This record gives sequence, structure tokens and C-alpha cells, in this order.
Amino acid sequence: MVDRPFARVLFDEAHNEAWSIRPDVVEQMNPRNPGDAGYLQAAAALRDHGMAVEAHVGGPLTTELLRGCDVVVLAHPSDGTWERVTGGGSPKLSADEIDALDAFVRGGGGLVVLAECEQDKYGNNLVDLLDRFGVRPLNVTVQDTVNNHQGVVTWVRADLPRRRGAIDLLARVENACFYRSGALKITSPDADVLARTSSAADPAGEPLAVALNVDRGRVAVFADSDIFGDDSIGDYEHLTLWSNVVTWAASASAAATVSTSPWTEESADWAALKTAIEAIRPLQQKDGSIESGADEAAIHLDRCIAAIESLRPRFDHDAAYLDALVVDLRKWRGACFGVPDFLDSLMAFHPERQRTDGLEHLVVFPMYTQNGNPNRNLEAVVVKVVWPTWLAELEATRYDNSMFVPISFVDFTAGYDTNSAVLFPETVAVREIPKFTWGAIFCDREAARFRRVTAAASSVLKMSLPPAAARLVDNQALAQNTFVLWDLIHDRTHSHGDLPFDPFMIKQRMPFWMYAIEELRCDLQAFRQAVQLEAGNITPYGEYVQYAVLFDRMLRFPITGERVRNYDGLGGQLLFGYLHKHGVVHWTDNTLSVDWNRLAGAVIDLGDEVETLYRDSIDRSRVGHWLSAHELVARYVAPNPMSVWAQATRGAAALPLDGPPKELVNLVLPDEFPLNVFFDALRRKLSDVIASTKGIRS
Repeated sequence: MVDRPFARVLFDEAHNEAWSIRPDVVEQMNPRNPGDAGYLQAAAALRDHGMAVEAHVGGPLTTELLRGCDVVVLAHPSDGTWERVTGGGSPKLSADEIDALDAFVRGGGGLVVLAECEQDKYGNNLVDLLDRFGVRPLNVTVQDTVNNHQGVVTWVRADLPRRRGAIDLLARVENACFYRSGALKITSPDADVLARTSSAADPAGEPLAVALNVDRGRVAVFADSDIFGDDSIGDYEHLTLWSNVVTWAASASAAATVSTSPWTEESADWAALKTAIEAIRPLQQKDGSIESGADEAAIHLDRCIAAIESLRPRFDHDAAYLDALVVDLRKWRGACFGVPDFLDSLMAFHPERQRTDGLEHLVVFPMYTQNGNPNRNLEAVVVKVVWPTWLAELEATRYDNSMFVPISFVDFTAGYDTNSAVLFPETVAVREIPKFTWGAIFCDREAARFRRVTAAASSVLKMSLPPAAARLVDNQALAQNTFVLWDLIHDRTHSHGDLPFDPFMIKQRMPFWMYAIEELRCDLQAFRQAVQLEAGNITPYGEYVQYAVLFDRMLRFPITGERVRNYDGLGGQLLFGYLHKHGVVHWTDNTLSVDWNRLAGAVIDLGDEVETLYRDSIDRSRVGHWLSAHELVARYVAPNPMSVWAQATRGAAALPLDGPPKELVNLVLPDEFPLNVFFDALRRKLSDVIASTKGIRS
């Protein structure tokens, strides 16, 4: 099993199943009422979630066949006496097939079994298979005269437990109906009951659906197969329940990866380049110059140039840049290693013109690394462009952003053994500031940090995650692609809307909460767009971007970095404060819970408040805009008790408004909006986890 973003689901139709995902077969099985024979909508929903869905139409279920799957679905095998079926032979699994399915599950696969009422009459042997996992379908038909659907006593509405585990299979599911359902007997102590008959039912309080972890795999069993048929999957939240269960079953193998060794591990030329650059590092000053040790630096620089020349054939697509780079290196040595100037080679490097998935670049510059090394040391990094077809199509049709270059690490020198997750041209030492035409973001590092911190935070906070969110945390490939889409939308948002914002304006002099609101505005816009992408079934990554924005902003950003003018942290504090004040998140009994049904609307509402701030501030002075922004943040995040700005927003004449704006900025406290009790506690518990993400790749 490999680390692929989405699961492969196999519907068995080779054992006389009563349901099919093939339209022509459904039409043949029940031409008058195809909805009573089709799982077409169920299959379509999985495809909308990015999964590959196929039917197995003939032959046994073998170990070899199952090896390429993540989930197998057995949808009510039956003797043709009782149901109209797909055909394909006997409804019974052979002993070898049962062994193969058992081994598949225990090795990390997912199995979803849909049984029926009066189970014994259908002639299948699901009992023999499910006994392996501690579940047995009972030969009953449940009736409920009180809790039913449309007054039909055999269409029973289930009791759903409110207590959820680490993964909440009932996220966004409030009701479910089982149509002519059987019941389940559980012998496994590890079974998680998803639905029961009510106390008024006959039989009462019996399991209708269960989920089990079996060694490395997962099994879900339902005592009714109609619940996800085409004529019933639209009732209540059945479609959500179906997607949750299959996603959960598939995620047992989500973290299994196939490791690959990059060429850099075996390259003597790359090793020589790294060694030479690391030898130059201690000789450099903060501005990149070398005051003493020039002779030693010259020797190492010659080795750098020789290594670059040896590596050149691998990077023919960057020939112009590499030519200019060698010239700039020699000019630096010729200038006695003064303050380096690599403007010419920087202007020759254009990764934005070569956005080809998997294309690699060798990048060598004297630079500082954002959130990393503040000195302009000579650094080398080999990067790989991440530009899958689906992303290229979205950029071309919906989110034009010609400057955006998503990349991943192949290898790097010490300057990137830090928290830096960007490769920006403005970090390079140059004689004058040019017009920048690209910006690159390491989606693999962003994804890896998100996964590690979110996993730890959800454990500490005893959060119950929806299955899709849990898969995002477990799967690096899925998280990496999710961050690429998030970054694409975020990055372009800076230049769109009221008061377009220069993404490099951090060098400007203004209160740091202005950067916080702007960065959060872009994330809220990414969230809003993700909701639309999910609703329109445009890309399955829409759902995952929402989880990424929520958890990274709300759980990682506020507790990462120093508290001095931490604008990213403040944006996360504002998001949490808004959701908490509106009852969407709750921290009770040291457990953090989220009202998933209200989440999207609440985040969009916060985005509307921020957009209103920007629109109204067109008619305000710059200082008036700053004051209004402070007031917005303070509405949800308590300011420092010593804040002069807070006094001013309450009407006190605390700010010297007759002086230059920079004097007002000087009155901003280093930690104008301190962490609340929740974040203070979370930061202490996760400090080691945050520290461990330095230099992380995947």
C-alpha cells in the first residue's frame, strides 16, 4: 500500500450481490425501479471525494486482486430466489476468499459489509467471514412503532451515540433510517456501535451498525443494505454517513508509504557542493560578506563552482541561470568577498515559467531564510516543482496566479534546516530591489508540520475528528496537495478585493495586527473558495482545505514562534476567539469539540466581517483603519491590559494623534494580544512537538 491521496474502492459484484454500481446492470436488474438495485449515487459520492471506484465482476477475491485496493465493499450477496442480483455465481465466499479478505483487513485494508434482515435465508455465508472479526448478523427484522420513517414500522430510525472516539464516523450525521433491517451480535470487545435500535423497538437496543479496528485494518458492518441504495441514500444524512464510513475504512493504510531515495543521497557532486558551502558559512558576516579568511573562502568557492558545473547536465532547463550564477560567484570573489550581489543570476532564474510537475531546480544564492536563518549566507537547495494536472487546470480557469510556484524539498544546506517553508527572491542579496516575478512555497514542509502538530493537538485536546480530517492528518500526499491548493488561493488573494495588499509589505511600518488580519483574510477567502469547490464537486481537495485552514490556523499558528509581534499567531487567535464566542467550538472538561454542521457558515461570517472592515476603511484615514482593525480583533481576542491602543478604541485620548504614524506604532506592545488560557495551556503541552518540526520535510 502506498501513500496516495485517495483510496481505491472495490465493489464486489461477482457473488450475486443485490446492488450494482454499473448503470447497465442496474437497469437490467430492476428496470421499473432501478433505485432499488443501484449504488450508483454511493459510488458517485466516493468519486466526488477523490476515490477510484471499480466493480469486480468475475472471478474469486484473491490476495493478488486485493493488493491494489484500500477498501472492499460486499453489498448483500444473495441467492437469486430472494433478490434480483448481479449474477456471477454463488453468493457464498469460498474458504480461500474468506482467508484472503481476513488477511487483507489485518494487513491494513478496509472492509464494508452490508447485510440484511432475515439474514439466513439469502444463502450467503457472510456470517463465516464476519465471525473472524467478532460480528454476526442476526436473523431478525427490526420493527419500531414509535421511531420510524413515514409511519412504516420496519423503516426504523436509529439511536446514534453522542459519545464519539478519536475519529467521529457520525460527524455531521444527526439521523439515520434502516429499512427492513436486521440486527448485529457483537463478540469483539473493540467494536464501536454506530447505531442501535431504540428502546421502543423489537428487538430493543440492538446494534444496527458497528465499526471495528482489526489489527492494522478496519471493518464496518451494517445490518441493512437499503440505507445506501439510490432510493434511500438521500434520506437524512445517509450520504454523509456513507462517505464517512468508507473514508474511515480506507484510512487504515493512509500512513503507509513507499520510501524513495533521492539522487542527492548518492551524488558526490551534490555532496561536494554542500560541503563547500557549509565551509564558507562560518566565514561570512551577517550581510554575507567575508572580512577574514578570504583565501580559504576562495578555495571553497572554486569547489562550489566545480560542483555546479558537474551538476549542470541534470539542470539543462536552467542553463541561463547557472551561467549567470557562476559569473556572480566569480564576481563576488573578485570583489574580495564584499557584500554579495547576485542580482544578475536572480533575474535569470524563472521557475514560474517552468511549472512542470516533478521538474527539479538547483538553487544557489546568498540569502536569509524566512522564519529561519536571518543572515545572508550562501545556501544551496534542490527543489522539485509540484504542479499536478488538476492544479494546473484550476489555476488556468479559476485562480490565475502566474507567480506562484509550489515546490518540495529534495535536499538543502543548513539554512533550510530551519522552520523556513518558502523560497522567496526578496531574501537574496542584491544591489537593488528588482520587480519580483515568482514566489515558491515548500508544500511538503507545510504539510508535515501541520500533520505533526494537529495530530498531537487533537490527542491532547481529545478532539473527535471527522474521517476525512483524520485521513488528512495521516496522509502526507493528501496534505501536501491540500496545501498547494490553499497556498494558490491564499497567495493570489493579497492582490484581490478592497485595499489590495502587497504580500511583501511586512517591511512597511504599521501595527502588526494589520498583517494578522490580512493573512487571515487570505486564509478565510481560501476557506470560502474551498466550500464552493466542495459544493460544486469541482475538486475533492475543497473539503480538505477547510480542515487544513481550521486546524493550522487555530491550533498551530498561535503557539508557534515568539510572542513579539506574532501576526500569524494573532490571526489564529482571532479565528478561535470568533468560533468560541459564537458557540462553534467548545472547550469543556479539557476537551475541544467542534459543531461541524455550523463551522463553514461561521468561518464565512468571520470572513464577511473582515471584508466589511476593508471596504469601510476605504473612507477612513490610515490611522482610522488601524484603530478599526484593533477594535475588530479586540472584539474576540482580549488585548493586553496595558494596551494604549485598547484605551484609544474605548474613547480615551490615549494616542498622540497629532504626531507621525510611526509614533503610534511605537506604542504597540510587543504582545498586544496575549494568549488566552486555552492557548497558554496548549502551548506548554505541545512545546516539544513544535520544536520537533524544525527542518521537517515529510
